[in-house]
Amino acid sequence: MDTAIYVGLSRQLTLQRALEISANNLANVDTAGFKVETLVINTDVLSTPDPSAPTVDYVLDVGVGRSFAPGPLTMTGNPLDLAVEGDGFFAVNTANGPMYTRDGQFTVGVDGTLLDKNGHAVQGAGGAPLQLDNKKSPPSIGRDGTITQDGVQVGKISVVRFANRGGLSKQGSNLYAANPANPPLPANDSLVRQGAVEGSNVTAVTEITNLITISRAYERITQIMNAATDLSLQAVNSLAKIV
Repeated sequence: MDTAIYVGLSRQLTLQRALEISANNLANVDTAGFKVETLVINTDVLSTPDPSAPTVDYVLDVGVGRSFAPGPLTMTGNPLDLAVEGDGFFAVNTANGPMYTRDGQFTVGVDGTLLDKNGHAVQGAGGAPLQLDNKKSPPSIGRDGTITQDGVQVGKISVVRFANRGGLSKQGSNLYAANPANPPLPANDSLVRQGAVEGSNVTAVTEITNLITISRAYERITQIMNAATDLSLQAVNSLAKIV
């Protein structure tokens, strides 16, 4: 009976984690470039000393899966709003090194540096920050990322891809980091759309349904664990009366 309680606890822990992930998805339904996440679980099989006895399967949280399916594009008309069409990412320079994002809501700093919404410099081809001239007209950005002002090319925005997008680690603020074994590669097949923002690929109805399903599953497991506890107490009381 204790085994049933321990198995139930292992499942409740993963359900709690799944609830947090689904709630975070729902909270980011309007976050540009956000990618929906799901909990990945597995089982840990515990063998008993008696080979004829059934094994016990505990539930394990083995990580978070992420869907990089594209979100819907919203046309804003803002010349500094950019979206990637394809599997590419924008690259930005942070205090912790280069990081990558699908959120292309950019601004221009007082010195002309193209910045993401967190104030990080957006990389141009070669990794250097992109510099615009605040005194010139708004930039025109081609589908290949080429940036021109007043008809003069001033740079090209860097768009990269990864052989293993699942190997990217989430860093907060809608940024991802790559490890040396999964370096950024040129995303030559990705296109840049000026005046557009990629929305979150979270489906609100799906996440609300997930929250309800998770809550009900948690309640059912709690009922099973309570029943197992009651049986244990009844067994102890019965044994005490016999003794």
